[in-house]
This record gives sequence, C-alpha cells and structure tokens, in this order.
Amino acid sequence: MASPPKELGVGELAERAGVAVSALHFYEAKGLIHSVRSSGNQRRYARSVLRRLAVIKVAQRVGLPLAAIAQALDALPSGRTPTVADWRRLSASWKQELEERIQTLTQLRDQLDGCIGCGCLSLKACPLRNAQDTLAQEGAGPHFESR
Repeated sequence: MASPPKELGVGELAERAGVAVSALHFYEAKGLIHSVRSSGNQRRYARSVLRRLAVIKVAQRVGLPLAAIAQALDALPSGRTPTVADWRRLSASWKQELEERIQTLTQLRDQLDGCIGCGCLSLKACPLRNAQDTLAQEGAGPHFESR
C-alpha cells in the first residue's frame, strides 16, 4: 500500500479542510498557514496545516478575532507537529476571552426583552451597550465603529 503524499495541493487541502481555496489564500496572506512552492510554482501544504485549519475554523466559529487566532498560532512550534500540550496552551490563552464573551451574551439574553422597543436610545443608561456608563470617560461624541 502506497503511503500518502507528504504535502497536499491547494485543492486537496481545501476539500479535506472544508474551506474554499480563496480562504486558504487569505489565511496564507495573513500568516496563519504557510506553503512551499513546487518546481511548477504550485502551492504545497504540509499535512499539519489541516490541524491549523481546524483550529482556525473553531476559533472563528466562537467569534475570536483573526488577530487573536494569528497570535495564538504564532506561539505553536514551527519545526514540528504541535503536541497535545501545545494545543492545550493555545486553547488556555483563549479561555478568559471566551468567558467574557459568554458573560456578555448571557447578559444580552437576559436583558434583551426589556430593551427591544424600549426606545430609550440612551447610551448613558443602556446596560447592554454601555454598562456602568464606561463611555462617559471617553468624552462626548461617537465611540462605536459600525460593522
């Protein structure tokens, strides 16, 4: 029985990881994954990239920003396949952020029925948009970017 190839082409990696080829190119441009070029100038990816892609997809699904994902992946070893301990360290770095998101979402869930249609339009008093009036410290004017 023949052993599987050491490296994967971009199409095979995309199919196995369940992402679009354009996503692979984007992740590579952002430094989240890396490829080498074949003699025909085609991208080739180490099989370990499949694990990195799995982590990226899970992290995105829970709402972690790409910058946080990149920072965590940068802490993984580059010369070897990450171990279970490496992955545990990576996930531990996200735990506090996820706990804060859970708390915010729980608060939103519990207070949303009182806010829908209330019409207060008060950033000063709104417990969801400006808890404890924290924006007052930033002075007058808009403080939120539209997304």
